[in-house]
Amino acid sequence: MSTPRIPRETRPAGTESTRGGAPAGLEPLAVLPVFVPLQGKRAVLAGSNGGAPWKVKLLAAAGAHVDVYAPEPSDELRAVPGEIVAGSVTLHERQWQADDLSGSAFCIGAMEDEDDCIAFVAAARTTGAIVNAVDRPHLCDVKFGAIVNRSPMVVGISTEGAAPVFGQTVRARIEGMLPRGFKAWIGAARDWREEVTSRFHGFSDRRAFWERFTDRAFAEPDRVPTDRDLAELLGQTEAAPKGGAVTLVGAGPGDAELLTLKALRALRNADVILYDDLVAPEILDYARREARTMLVGKTGHGPSCRQDDINALMVQLAKSGKQVVRLKSGDPLVFGRAGEEIDACRAAGIPVSVVPGVSAAQGAAASLCVSLTHRDAARRLQYVTGHDRRGALPEDLNWGALADPSVTTVVYMPKKTLGVLLERAIAEGLAPATPALLVFNATRPNQQVVEGTAQDLATRVEAAGLDGPALLMVGDALRRGDAEAAIAAIEPDKLAI
Repeated sequence: MSTPRIPRETRPAGTESTRGGAPAGLEPLAVLPVFVPLQGKRAVLAGSNGGAPWKVKLLAAAGAHVDVYAPEPSDELRAVPGEIVAGSVTLHERQWQADDLSGSAFCIGAMEDEDDCIAFVAAARTTGAIVNAVDRPHLCDVKFGAIVNRSPMVVGISTEGAAPVFGQTVRARIEGMLPRGFKAWIGAARDWREEVTSRFHGFSDRRAFWERFTDRAFAEPDRVPTDRDLAELLGQTEAAPKGGAVTLVGAGPGDAELLTLKALRALRNADVILYDDLVAPEILDYARREARTMLVGKTGHGPSCRQDDINALMVQLAKSGKQVVRLKSGDPLVFGRAGEEIDACRAAGIPVSVVPGVSAAQGAAASLCVSLTHRDAARRLQYVTGHDRRGALPEDLNWGALADPSVTTVVYMPKKTLGVLLERAIAEGLAPATPALLVFNATRPNQQVVEGTAQDLATRVEAAGLDGPALLMVGDALRRGDAEAAIAAIEPDKLAI
């Protein structure tokens, strides 16, 4: 019997998430991304190298009044004052002087000569201005990156000069992901914020309003929001049930990209997240920074928190008004003890809902490009647990179903009982040559597969000496031509035979 554990808080409210003693989701930064308001402020650019015209346009687009000092401006630079979309630009066809920098908030040196640029930067810094030097990162206080403009939403991308083309490609990808109509929705958010704040004094109500607002913006990004939208969103938020609730969320088998949109929304809304050891650490990075995270330690055969303790903790937190996410590996409704947690919430009068996840079986099969229900080999798919409450092979398994040649069987948590399970299945009629796989760490970067038959798989697994959450797949569907080809294509370092 495993040694009981107690829930352990891994991130208190109001702190960054932690993983292995270091902040999760906040790796070392090459630069600090900041946004500088320049509306109505004065900016100066001196020089006329090739990067000067674009920098002037950017400063003006941010609402700055830009003075440009260039004794011999290029034709492109001369044209800039007539091409700006905001702010103002005044071109002075002369050398800059120290007095020209007084009162400036942002200064850019765009000289061809290095010594001229050094002198300008030194003079600009004495005024307290933010300083940039075109194509001279070693002289810059701040640097420009690629920009996605959905103002007032602005996305900045920096590769710290390491890969500008890569940064531009990322910018293009983000451009495609963010509809241009978002500009109207973000403008509405700015206009409505004061009314929302005055209507809802509690943080949770305000957050609920903005979540509904965001859902509507993503559903209809190209429609201009109206006062009717504001009234409906205010009404929905006021009418929503108050108090705490519990949401059981499937985290999937490991790959964070398999999270559903609904799961992401639940993580963003959570005040507290109770998660298992098998949940991939990077998935917690999607939670909002203010959320508490607590490890409740449900693993296969190691020390685990008592289910009754987890149930009591969920109920206690929800009764205190918290939005609680119970985050489980795979799908919570597939061998996740979700039924016991749902019953505990209902018995305590706590609202409870479930967000399904990609099951371990689905993830493993997809990662191998193997169909579990090939129409010529498997007319049924069954999920079976590999152990009972005591950790032993369940005595009430339907051995006739396990031996059925027209079935694909997926066994969860099979490592401890693998040998006796397959031996008994063969004794009950399963063909010894039936293809069998044991998939470790399905969908994760360290996924590995042991391939064999019902007769020799247990021996192969023992010889491989692998560790991690495992899933057994048995059935003739695994020997179909396409399945065999997919398995044969597994990278050698991912296949242990």
